[in-house]
Amino acid sequence: MKNKALALAAAVALSGCSAPPMDELQAKLKELAFSVFASKGQATLDSALKQYEDGDYAAAQRGLQTALEQGLPRMEQVMAHKHLAFIHCAAKRTDACRGEFQLALQVDPRTDLDPAEAGHPAWGPVFQSLAR
Repeated sequence: MKNKALALAAAVALSGCSAPPMDELQAKLKELAFSVFASKGQATLDSALKQYEDGDYAAAQRGLQTALEQGLPRMEQVMAHKHLAFIHCAAKRTDACRGEFQLALQVDPRTDLDPAEAGHPAWGPVFQSLAR
């Protein structure tokens, strides 16, 4: 991956006037930086969140667990635990939902739900019972 970064930097330096537009270059550099520096857990988390958004909750649950096992920075751990809680609450597994919210709060005691999340009838009350 570092070779790709060096090749991209060399191509930009050597391209002179024919360089791609700056926003295109910035997007490519951002993508490259993510591929070089992102943990395996972060890539798995991104995939699991996409599955969650697509409504594939069983796959999302497996992916979120895997991402946590692979290692994530603190804020991503919170995000993974919150989404696991959402999945459990939606499936009426209240104890598992509560447990995931507790894990999120252990990682970051300032964890909170967005207004739309807090108003959800399945998990809003469960989270509020813990966040007091």
